Amino acid sequence: MIAPPPRWVRRLVIAPLVVALAVVMVPTALMFALVVGAALTWVLPGRLRVLRLLWMAAFYIAWDAVALLALLGLWIASGFGLLAGRPWYRHAHVRLARGMLALFFWQVRWTLRLRIDVDVPEDAELPSTPLVVLSRHAGPGDSFILVDRLLGLAGRAPAIVLKDTLQWDPAIDVLLHRLPSAFVTPSSRRPPGRPGARQTVRALAVDLTDDDALVLFPEGGNVTPRRQAARVVALREAGDHDLARRAEKFVHVMAPHAGGFSAAMEGSPDASVLVVAHTGLERLVTVRDIWRELPMDKSILLRAWLHPAWTVPEDPDERESWLFDQWSTVDTWIGEHGRAFVP
Repeated sequence: MIAPPPRWVRRLVIAPLVVALAVVMVPTALMFALVVGAALTWVLPGRLRVLRLLWMAAFYIAWDAVALLALLGLWIASGFGLLAGRPWYRHAHVRLARGMLALFFWQVRWTLRLRIDVDVPEDAELPSTPLVVLSRHAGPGDSFILVDRLLGLAGRAPAIVLKDTLQWDPAIDVLLHRLPSAFVTPSSRRPPGRPGARQTVRALAVDLTDDDALVLFPEGGNVTPRRQAARVVALREAGDHDLARRAEKFVHVMAPHAGGFSAAMEGSPDASVLVVAHTGLERLVTVRDIWRELPMDKSILLRAWLHPAWTVPEDPDERESWLFDQWSTVDTWIGEHGRAFVP
């Protein structure tokens, strides 16, 4: 994707443009969807796909605009940023994120008929320690789903490391710059001296509190056969032949990168680790896949395994092997539960 413009352009041009677009779209979206969308749906195959996409697009723009206005209100309430370091300011942003995500997924369930189930034992309870969350990466929006579960069910404030291209979304851009999260620029266009992903993860982990959760996706992207094969080749070229053999056996996941995880544990050695698997969105890789599956009529199942800090090896090589053990568990679980969640 194209690199995002400078911050002043995002704040003074893109954000107001989204708000103005929402003002125009909200009163006209329903009429446009009913007239044009219905006509297109009559011609194109599918179950009101055009109507659903038009409505979700209009809703998302309005949702983004509401979030931006709320963020502007919080900034004004803080004395135009003078009191931004106060605890109430951060707590207000966490509550805003929780409410906005709850609203978003209410709409997703209604429009796309998407249900999210969490497979957690009734007696499960998160310890009073910082939390490092390691999740598989598969399908659109899985990071939103995971953050929503952490905010809603676990009551944790998520710290996330994201690609810098997500700053094109003004609400995500503004909100996460006010929370303990970070945007990372790929090495191919990273200016000299700017920290990379590992340094960024470690810096975030150092400041984690018992109310925070650092969210990482060790695979680095959605699983595809080409990426799976490339990761195995990379392990072999690095001399990690044992890990390469283990990665070849993965069916539903691909070999995880251990660098970010190790950096997180170095920055927060007392953190517990929550390994998360989910299934239900694997078939949604391309835009064509998403179009074909609308409405989704799917159930997404999440499963988590909690590991206290003392069970995670301190040696980097042993820690990487431990991470592969967890990914093998995730791969097995998806194989046992994934088929039931694909219509």
